[in-house]
Amino acid sequence: MASASLEGTAVALVAPGRGILAADESHATIGRRFDALGIANSAENRRRYRQLLFTTKGIGDFISGVILFDETIRQTADDGRSFTEVLASAGVIAGIKVDRGSKPLAGAPGEQVTEGLDELRERLAEYKTLGARFAKWRAVITLGEDGRTPTRRGLEANAHALARYAALCQEAGIVPIVEPEVLMDGSHSIERCFDVTEATLYTVFQALREQGVSLEGVLLKPSMVLPGTTAPRRAAVADVAQATVRCLLRTVPAAVPGIVFLSGGQADELATAHLDAMNRLPGPRPWPLSFSYARALQASPLKAWGGDPARVADAQRAFYHRARCNSAARSGAYTPELERSAA
Repeated sequence: MASASLEGTAVALVAPGRGILAADESHATIGRRFDALGIANSAENRRRYRQLLFTTKGIGDFISGVILFDETIRQTADDGRSFTEVLASAGVIAGIKVDRGSKPLAGAPGEQVTEGLDELRERLAEYKTLGARFAKWRAVITLGEDGRTPTRRGLEANAHALARYAALCQEAGIVPIVEPEVLMDGSHSIERCFDVTEATLYTVFQALREQGVSLEGVLLKPSMVLPGTTAPRRAAVADVAQATVRCLLRTVPAAVPGIVFLSGGQADELATAHLDAMNRLPGPRPWPLSFSYARALQASPLKAWGGDPARVADAQRAFYHRARCNSAARSGAYTPELERSAA
C-alpha cells in the first residue's frame, strides 16, 4: 500500500473540477512554439511566460498541479519567490518532469524507449527539496504504417522503464504520473489505436505490479483512443469517448486514484470536448477522468501573449478561460455557451 501522503497527493491532483497543467516543455519544444510567434527562446522569456501562467488570478480553482521542467523549478518570480512557492500560494501542487527523452530502441527499427533512470534516485531527492510532490515520465509508443509496430519487445521495454521510475518515485515520497503515449501520427484507424492502447496499458500495469509499485499512489496519464492524424476516416467526439472509456475499463485497475489525459496535439477545444463527452457517458467508473494538458491549455494564452509584456493580462484571460472550460468538462458540464463566453 502507498503511504497516506502519496495517496493524499494523488487524490488532491484529481480533486473535482481541477486538473493538471503540463508546463514541462524542454527548451527545444518550447522553442518551436516560440519561433512560430517570433519570440526569442531565452531563459528569461521562458521564465516570463511561465510566470504569467502561474500568477493567473483564481487559477487554483481549476488547476490542481503543474508539471515543471528542471529549469523552471529552479526559477523565481519577479517578487523573488520560487515558482513552487508561487504555485503553493494558489493551492497548486508542484510536479517535475524527470525523464530525459526518448531514443531509438536498439535492434528495433521504428521504436523508441525513454531514458533517464541513471541517477534518478538522487535527482528525485533534490527535486523534493525544491518542492516537487509528484513527477512525470513519458513513454512514446509509435504505430507503424506496416502494422508491425509496436512490438511486444518495444512495449515491454517502455513499461519496464515506467515501472522502475514509478518505484523510485514512491521510494522518495513522490507520486509518479505514468504516461504511456500512443502517438497520433499516422493513418491508423481508431480500431487499431484501441488495440495498441489496450496492449500498452495491460503491459504497463503488469510491469508496475512486478516492480512493487503501489497503485493507490499512482496516476495514469494516457492518450485518448483516436484515429491517426492522416487517417481517411475521422471519428466523432462520442465515438472517441466511448472507445477510450471502454479501453480503460478493460485495463486500468480500480485502485488507481485517477486518470489525467494528455491532449497529444489535439486542438484545444477538441481535447476539452472529448473529456466532456467521456464524463457524460452513463455507467459507473472506478476512477475520475481529468486532464493533464500542455498545448490544449497553452496554445491560446501563448498566442495572446506573443512575448509582449503589455499583453500579459490578455494571455492570463485566455489561460483562465481554457482552464475553466476543462474544469467544466470534468463533470460533463462543458457547453458551446461556456466556450463562447471568452469573447
